[in-house]
Amino acid sequence: MRGFTLIELLVVLAIVALLSAVALPKYTQHIARQKETVLAENLRTTRLALEQFRSDRGRYPESLDEVVAARYLRALPMDPLLESDRRWQLVAPTPAEGGGVADLHSTAPGVGRNGIAYRQW
Repeated sequence: MRGFTLIELLVVLAIVALLSAVALPKYTQHIARQKETVLAENLRTTRLALEQFRSDRGRYPESLDEVVAARYLRALPMDPLLESDRRWQLVAPTPAEGGGVADLHSTAPGVGRNGIAYRQW
């Protein structure tokens, strides 16, 4: 019965390691890019829901939970960078506009591929 030699196994392991070293950085870049895309879309959708709420009711909502309860959103938006739906930086409207939430931003540290800090998105 003939088996593999140690040299053959080492060559195969070296090839697998080389392929992994090439593929892993591209994979992590892809994941980061997808998280940024999801963050931008969640912010856009939530801001649109806030404006629709204001247009319908004449004031901004007191909280994001009120937007969900009024069915402008199905669920609280997720910040994919922090993997949380409760860590948003909420921006209050002016007193004349009424309500408690006029806008929101991510609280994730770091800068996006566009050169803008996530906290400013």
